[in-house]
Amino acid sequence: MSCYCSAVHLFLRAQGTASEIVISSSFCCMIAGRRGHPGHQSVLIMLRIPEAVPCQDAGLRRVWPRAIKTNQDLLPETPWTHIFYNDFWGTLLTHSGSHKSYRPLCTLSFRFNHAIGGLNPWSYHLVNVLLHAAVTGLFTSFSKILLGDGHWTFFAGLMFASHPIHTEAVAGIVGRADVGASFFFLLSLLCYVKHCSTRGSTSGTWGWFLGTGLCAGCSMLWKEQGVTVLAVSAVYDVFVFHKLKMDQILPSIYKRKNVPLFLSVGLLTFWGTSLLGARLYWMGNKPPSFSNSDNPAADSDSVVARTLTFLYLPTKNLWLLLCPDTLSFDWSMDAVPLIKTICDWRNLHTVAFYTGLFLLAYFSLRNPSTKRECNGKAIPNGKQNVNGHSCQSDTEYQDSEPKPSFAEKVENGIKNHVPQQPSLPSTENIVVLSLSLLIVPFVPATNLFFYVGFVIAERVLYIPSMGFCLLITVGARALYVTAQKRFLKNLIFYATGALIVFYGLKTAIRNGDWQNEEMLYRSGIKVNPAKAWGNLGNVLKSQSKISEAENAYRNALYYRSNMADMLYNLGLLLQENSRFTEALHYYKLAIGSRPTLASAYLNTGIILMNQGKTEEARRTFLKCSEIPDENLKDPHAHKSSVTSCLYNLGKLYHEQGRYEEALTVYKEAIQKMPRQFAPQSLYNMMGEAYLRLSKLPEAEHWYVESLRSKTDHIPAHLTYGKLLALTGRKNEAEKFFLKAIQLDPTRGNCYMHYGQFLLEEARVMEAAEMAQKAAELDSDEFDVVFNAAHMLRQASLNEAAEKYYELAARLRPNYPAALMNLGAILHLNGRLLKAEANYLQALQLKPDDVITQSNLRKLWNIMEKQGLKTSKT
Repeated sequence: MSCYCSAVHLFLRAQGTASEIVISSSFCCMIAGRRGHPGHQSVLIMLRIPEAVPCQDAGLRRVWPRAIKTNQDLLPETPWTHIFYNDFWGTLLTHSGSHKSYRPLCTLSFRFNHAIGGLNPWSYHLVNVLLHAAVTGLFTSFSKILLGDGHWTFFAGLMFASHPIHTEAVAGIVGRADVGASFFFLLSLLCYVKHCSTRGSTSGTWGWFLGTGLCAGCSMLWKEQGVTVLAVSAVYDVFVFHKLKMDQILPSIYKRKNVPLFLSVGLLTFWGTSLLGARLYWMGNKPPSFSNSDNPAADSDSVVARTLTFLYLPTKNLWLLLCPDTLSFDWSMDAVPLIKTICDWRNLHTVAFYTGLFLLAYFSLRNPSTKRECNGKAIPNGKQNVNGHSCQSDTEYQDSEPKPSFAEKVENGIKNHVPQQPSLPSTENIVVLSLSLLIVPFVPATNLFFYVGFVIAERVLYIPSMGFCLLITVGARALYVTAQKRFLKNLIFYATGALIVFYGLKTAIRNGDWQNEEMLYRSGIKVNPAKAWGNLGNVLKSQSKISEAENAYRNALYYRSNMADMLYNLGLLLQENSRFTEALHYYKLAIGSRPTLASAYLNTGIILMNQGKTEEARRTFLKCSEIPDENLKDPHAHKSSVTSCLYNLGKLYHEQGRYEEALTVYKEAIQKMPRQFAPQSLYNMMGEAYLRLSKLPEAEHWYVESLRSKTDHIPAHLTYGKLLALTGRKNEAEKFFLKAIQLDPTRGNCYMHYGQFLLEEARVMEAAEMAQKAAELDSDEFDVVFNAAHMLRQASLNEAAEKYYELAARLRPNYPAALMNLGAILHLNGRLLKAEANYLQALQLKPDDVITQSNLRKLWNIMEKQGLKTSKT
């Protein structure tokens, strides 16, 4: 966001003609000076072109987050190869402030969307929905391999498609990273299933393995956790395809059985290690750093609190999968309070969770007993029913479609591989695989190997939810098979269907929360009030609901008083509503909370500069420019703020007439500005500084650079027009002034500068017409109105000039120059009593003003000749 933080300064000093009444104005700063045209005495008009000062808006936007809205890697002018060197937010991966989230394929998909429709959200959401549909189809196909071609497979697919935990990943645009990673995750897993079923044949089994590796790499390049598919594939091979138990693995290795199995698993391990090593190397061999609000447990000094909290968080995530009643866009900060003591009752949940997980894994991986019950009959170990399952009902798989394998058949002394139809996996096998799908992709989010930048993130559960859906489905199927009465079977069947219906209804409701930002943030107040109120304040502010936005910011600070972003946003809101003292207070609190918040320094300095506290403003800008850009959450925004601070510091020197120092600061700003910084104002001010130093070729170069960077930059048209007029290129100059008017016909300042040019060219009546147009458009701008009155006076349109001098005096009733000039025009127009009153009022404000004293004496002489009573008698 950019806000105009500097006013237009028009500096006038004009001397009267035959009447010798002096119309004068004294301003403190001058940018460019020009002598008046012939026929007027010592007319000096000094103009300053308004420049936009970039200001930062620290509001966090969920609909258009930083990964898209300010990511330069999405823009067509950025080489697409930058995507492979930058993180998800467009920051160089090796930068100390990078989140190290390397997801180039996801960023490429965003760039594709941006190329098609810019920031129109429709195409982004369409891709997310299509990806989710594709993932659901692949998951259903994988479930068919495990559950057969029946209604249980259909239930598993429906449950995954409708689970509410997926709302953030599908409805939130940046959730595409998780959905895209899941797509290639399942492709990789299905390729490995095909590799297992064709192993031992000559029909391209290693081609399927190559597909497994490539898809696993693509999954990792969508999101980091995608690489875990290789571990899940190994679990499938060992415990599902080969149906080994835990105590059978080592003997198999020792006796050199199942050599193809261990070769495949060894290659999976090698490829996974290589991908992780390359990933670590590419990000500079350094882990990311996060603020304490992102992951409070990681920042805790207590080992007990860290351990107990990290052990509890998987329990909370499982509960969100099982009962997604309360969902939130953000679970950071204190959304999940730290568990600081053993006595915290939530530890009971942790114990129950890990106990249940251990028992489930133990009974699924242990060796079967000597005899087992099947269809109500005891059968010896190793025997199977007609479906090849140790203990399942025939009716369980009556609709199933087995997967192929190969057996050897000897024909004419030659061994051939003939496909057979082996059994579907047993319930125990599916449970093991489901647990691996639930646990392994979630391990990177557990803080076990490195700290992550969140407490809970619902989108992270997108892949683990596959394991959850399989667990629920296979559990319901096992109960259905075990049940003896038809009533119980129907109850289990319809209860599973009802669960899917309830999940679907919750998803529909939750999608309603994601329809717009306001609804989303209001829905999160219950879970994370500090962050939700703060983001809601940003939305209300964008809707011009100022009082509601202020209340939202104050509510956020009530829950967490040291949030630098919220303190800054509240200060910005107050500044935009001219409550500068309060704004300064909150900016200083923001700086105290986060000393590296450059945007707070920037706006603090702007307020101080506008209040005339130039030395304090100078120190503020300098301190901002010295902040290092290391370990910052958003280094691009930081660099933009630092560049803006240097710009304003240069402008401060400029107004003090220290043009060489201003140029030095401007050059430093150019060196530090990031790619996304709009440089036109900076280049334009460089041109003005060179103009004041009479270095006209250099000035022209920077004016041209300003226009090249932004062809419709109005201040550059006006300043370049001034330079062209100064160097005698009058026709070109007039074209630039007219172009500025064409770019914004409602901007009175453009007419004012064109009028000044016309006045210099002795085209007095045209100048007066432009002046009147400018004053009508910008009737609340003192500088424009005051200068218009002067030009009308130069055109001898004294009645019109009086009207605008009166307006200027009303706009600044305590400004002595305005009162003095109003007195002078009244003097010329014969309104002597009013003229005297304005002269006297001007002298009360500035008693030692020589011009006013001289004009007043002349007025009294006239009044005495006419027999009028004066205030001196």
